[in-house]
Amino acid sequence: MRILLVDDSHSAAMAMTARLHTYGHVVVRAADGQEAVEAFREHAPDLVLMDLEMPRLNGFDATNRIRAEESLEPGAWTPIIFLTASSHESSLVTAIEAGADDFISKSAPEPVLRAKMAAMARIAALRQRLWEANDRLRQLADLDGLTGLANRRSLDGRIDAQWRLAQRDATPFGILMMDIDHFKAYNDLYSHLGGDDCLRKVAQAIGAVAQAEGSDQVFAARYGGEEFVMVTAGLDREKTLGLAQRVVAEVGTLRLPHRGNPPWGIVTVSVGLAWSARGTGQAEDLLREADEALYCAKRGGRNRLAQHPAG
Repeated sequence: MRILLVDDSHSAAMAMTARLHTYGHVVVRAADGQEAVEAFREHAPDLVLMDLEMPRLNGFDATNRIRAEESLEPGAWTPIIFLTASSHESSLVTAIEAGADDFISKSAPEPVLRAKMAAMARIAALRQRLWEANDRLRQLADLDGLTGLANRRSLDGRIDAQWRLAQRDATPFGILMMDIDHFKAYNDLYSHLGGDDCLRKVAQAIGAVAQAEGSDQVFAARYGGEEFVMVTAGLDREKTLGLAQRVVAEVGTLRLPHRGNPPWGIVTVSVGLAWSARGTGQAEDLLREADEALYCAKRGGRNRLAQHPAG
C-alpha cells in the first residue's frame, strides 16, 4: 500500500515511517498541507495519514482541497486518517467534517496501528478491484459489440477531443469515411449471419491499419451499419491518403467472395477522405466532406478512394 504521510515534525514523521515500513508499506512524506496536496496529485496514494496543525496549510484545509480535487473525477475516493496527539472533541468533529474518514493517535500502540493499516490495505485492494471492473465496463461501453472496434459514442468523443487539439495547435486533422460496397446485396446472398461475419473481418482489417500507425494518431470506429470511420491527428495529407489506400488494399486481400459486387466478385470498400491542414472550420463540416467524397468513390466505380478537394 502506498501511504502519504503528512507531518511537519521530522522526528515524528521518521518514527511513523519506520513503523509503516515494518508492515511492508511504501511511504511518501509531505511536511505540510500544501506539499500534501501536491504529493497527492503526483503519487495517487492508497491512504493519507494527515497531521492536524501544520504551517502554510493545516490538515483541515489540505483535506478539503484533496476532496475538492477528487470530486472532479466521479467515484474517486481515498481514505484520509487524521493523526492526532489528543482526542479533543471539537478537533475530531472538524476533522470528519473536513472530509477525513477516521483518526488515530500518533502514539497508538503497535497492535492498534498494525490492525488499522491492515484494514486500510484491505480497502485499498477492494478499491483497486472496483477500479479495474469499472474501467473494463467503460471500455465495453465504448466498443461496438459486433466488430470490436470503437462505437459511435466513442468516435464522437474522440473527434471532439482531437479536433479541439488540432484547432489549438493548428495541426492537421483527417477523416476517412469507409463503406462496404453493395453490402445489402451481400446480406441477401449470404444471409445476415454471413453479413455479420463480413463486418467483423472488414473491421479487423481496418483496425489493423489503424493500429499500425499508433492510437495517438489514428483511431478507427464503426460508424453504423456497414460504414466505418478513421480519424487521423497530426498526419499530413499524403500519409492520410496512404492510410486510405491501405484500407482499400487490405480489405481486398481478404478475398471474401461477393457475387453481388461486380466486376470484383469479392468484398471491397470505398473510402472518402477529407483533410484539414490546420484544424480550421468545424469537425461536422469535415465529416460531411468525407461523406461527400465517399459517394464520389461510389459513383466512380467503388473499390477506391476519393478525396474532398478542400484542405
